[in-house]
Amino acid sequence: MRTITSATIGALAVAIAAGSAPAHHSGAMFEPEKTITLSGTVKEFEYTNPHSWLWVVVRGADGTETLWGIESEGPSTLLRAGIKKTSLKPGDHVTFRCRPLRDGRPAGAWVTVIKDDGTELSPRPVPPPAAQGAAPTTEAAR
Repeated sequence: MRTITSATIGALAVAIAAGSAPAHHSGAMFEPEKTITLSGTVKEFEYTNPHSWLWVVVRGADGTETLWGIESEGPSTLLRAGIKKTSLKPGDHVTFRCRPLRDGRPAGAWVTVIKDDGTELSPRPVPPPAAQGAAPTTEAAR
């Protein structure tokens, strides 16, 4: 009886912990319907858990420099998307698209980064437009 009670308590604890995990990954601080495009020079690429950060110095029209922080997934997700720790180096010039912070600070959620050589880095590949509304082509859908 004691083993069953311990197992039940253990399973309940795991279920509670698993239920709170998605809350950590909230994107509520980012503008959900707005994407901006900026260009600048990579200062640092922090390839770390739980979130990686790309730091880019963006020069304004008036010559002032602003450091932008672009948040992304951790290394395992980036690696699956083909983004390595060495993919972005200090001094690289990039154009990036991000969902900016709601409060106006210079930071956002990484959508895409395009390097000068044309390489596009996206942690969450977007399906082609035709595939976004397409119905599944399984036997069950026919």
